[in-house]
Amino acid sequence: MKFFNNLFKGNPRTNKSKEDQEREQSKFMPKVKVAIEERFIINFIDNGGKFLYSENYNELNENLSLILKENNWIKEDLLIINDKIKSNYKLPNSIKVNQENSKCFVTDCENLISNDGSVLISSNQIEEKNLSDFPNNLIILSDTKKFKNNIGEGLAEIKLKSKKIPSNITTIKNFHISQEKDFLSYGTNAKNLYLILLEKGTI
Repeated sequence: MKFFNNLFKGNPRTNKSKEDQEREQSKFMPKVKVAIEERFIINFIDNGGKFLYSENYNELNENLSLILKENNWIKEDLLIINDKIKSNYKLPNSIKVNQENSKCFVTDCENLISNDGSVLISSNQIEEKNLSDFPNNLIILSDTKKFKNNIGEGLAEIKLKSKKIPSNITTIKNFHISQEKDFLSYGTNAKNLYLILLEKGTI
């Protein structure tokens, strides 16, 4: 529970009176910087994403099963195009690759971008395909090491860790399938997105 202990640990100001807190947060004082993890989760949920935390691999698989049950999906409804994901996240071998009739795409990501709650992906996840080529339902598997403040930091890490920089780098930000796209989301593909986040100490 390290992640959630850090995320929701007690604030020493909670014992102070309301008046004292308001004085501390006056417009003449700088705003307290919200932790990178908390900013991501707030923005991610505002974007329409569904967030599930897993302390270990067993909980990750339990959360995956809950998503299947919630949507009346079976394992054969899942699409996984990168077999390494199954071994990296210890998914059951019974999950088969189903290209034709899949209802949900399961993948990992490059980074989780805190300032707008988006998910950074590349050809490592979607090859050279467009997001529109995949089912409208996505399950992203990630871990608590992947939080970045902004896209610039995410791109810098990709460049640093990659022998060959992947192509097709993009972000997923619009998670409201039924919501009419506004000008800022024009050209993006809305996805019903679940994020299963694994505690970083587990990996």
